[in-house]
Amino acid sequence: MQAAVELRGLRKVFEVRERAAGLRAAIRALYAPSTRAVVAVDEVSFRIERGERVAFIGPNGAGKSTTIKMLCGILHPTAGEAQVLSFVPWKQRTQLSFHVGTVFGQRSQLYYQLPAADTFDLLCHVYEQERAQFAQRRDQLIEAFGVGPHLYKPVRQLSLGERMRCELVASLLHAPEILLLDEPTIGLDVSAKAVIRQLVREQAERHGRTLLLTSHDTADMEQVCERVIVIHHGRVLLDQSVQSLRSSYIKRKRLTIETVEAQPRVELVGVTVLRRVPHRVELEIDLTVAPVESVIGALLLKVRVRDLTVEDPPMDEIVQAIYDSAPRASDCSSAREAVDLRAPEDVELAS
Repeated sequence: MQAAVELRGLRKVFEVRERAAGLRAAIRALYAPSTRAVVAVDEVSFRIERGERVAFIGPNGAGKSTTIKMLCGILHPTAGEAQVLSFVPWKQRTQLSFHVGTVFGQRSQLYYQLPAADTFDLLCHVYEQERAQFAQRRDQLIEAFGVGPHLYKPVRQLSLGERMRCELVASLLHAPEILLLDEPTIGLDVSAKAVIRQLVREQAERHGRTLLLTSHDTADMEQVCERVIVIHHGRVLLDQSVQSLRSSYIKRKRLTIETVEAQPRVELVGVTVLRRVPHRVELEIDLTVAPVESVIGALLLKVRVRDLTVEDPPMDEIVQAIYDSAPRASDCSSAREAVDLRAPEDVELAS
């Protein structure tokens, strides 16, 4: 079966204008601007099968949003190939748009001064939907996302969480086969993020939609996706299942014990006390020094245990470990050393 998304050697280089220092240099730059190359995406290749839910993560400036924009057809690549649902995005953008739903967390597709209901009706015409079928799908999504009370308020009066739910409804109205979500939970509070994650996952699972999600929040990756692609300095650093990522990078475990003793003595090799309160101690085990089983066995000989839990460290720490192990820009190939590796957002594009 044809993959939902397939990239082969995708590359994007921006020509940017050097910033002039001083009045004389600024005047000279008006007539003879100096430019340099900034690599945003560098030889990115991966394949996403239909129905997969994939997190696409990386630090600021890693190339996530640039890649998403090329997959939508907004940007043309400098080199390489890409297909989304058998379409070449930058050549067949109009055709592709009928099959793809997009949400950009920092840019709205809803009209700011109008109620979301008006934008929904407009999208019915934009996507050339049959009216009765569209109305049925719209009503189902409104109920599923709980946006009924907010439909007729101007978008400018909605909270960020309410607006993002409306954004997701708008992206699903034409029953897309694939969802491209760029930072859909950015700026939301904890409860709003949890709602968005649950709704996105339910929609993807129920309708078999392919999902590519970028985020800085590792909980988005853990709770929504089954696979993660990490990009760093414009290159794919690793591509694994979320579960495999955990097992590959977990070098420590968290152990919490509740004891009969008010102040138990816990002094074991490879074990660090993170927090201690009466009858409760939180420990961190260095798995390269001591296996979990041996630590638990030693504890049972030292203290009387009422309860015990073993947990992995937070996903944030695992992802940070991946970034820390990544080669720095200065260690990359000589071709990349010849250009500035700052994010395109940090520089002025040359005209």
